[in-house]
Amino acid sequence: MEIFSVIQAGGFVMIPLVLCSLLVWAVTFEKIWFLGQFQKQFHLLYQQASELLKEQKVNEAKGLYRSAHPYIAAPYLAFLEGDKAQREILEGSISRRLGETTLGLRRFLWILGTIASAAPFIGLFGTVVGIIKSFASIASTGKSGFAVVAGGLSEALIATAAGIIVAVMALVLYNYFQTRLSRLNMEFKNKLEDLMDLV
Repeated sequence: MEIFSVIQAGGFVMIPLVLCSLLVWAVTFEKIWFLGQFQKQFHLLYQQASELLKEQKVNEAKGLYRSAHPYIAAPYLAFLEGDKAQREILEGSISRRLGETTLGLRRFLWILGTIASAAPFIGLFGTVVGIIKSFASIASTGKSGFAVVAGGLSEALIATAAGIIVAVMALVLYNYFQTRLSRLNMEFKNKLEDLMDLV
């Protein structure tokens, strides 16, 4: 009930801010789950593949990665199935597949960045609407004073505060995932190079 009363007090501007907030949490839970699963599978496959490659069982290692998630499989299969004699072509192929994996891991992250940028402006729009309502109240009643403008000002302040909260929340989570993805991409690339050293 408190949420609905706040939305009502903030006016129609609160509806997009509530939707932005829901989107932020939806993306956050999806990224936490997906990145956790990705990291778990890629570590497990690396351990199994490194044991196979130490014994020169390349075909078994290929079979292992063919059943993996495409974001994991593509760079490793580019290396395992590529022509080792043509090193330049092989490195180019691996680099392209790593780029595709990076893009895949960053999916939906743009939503957090967009909301972090847009939410304060939505809140500011609510502020302007609230102030306009305050002046409209003065014009319609012909009176001034706190009682006349209180409704419009409270709407303005609630919309501003909500916009800032949603923006800060989105920005913090965006920076967190950026840092986590940087570490994960570096680790993923390093593990691939470690396997390359075994062949």
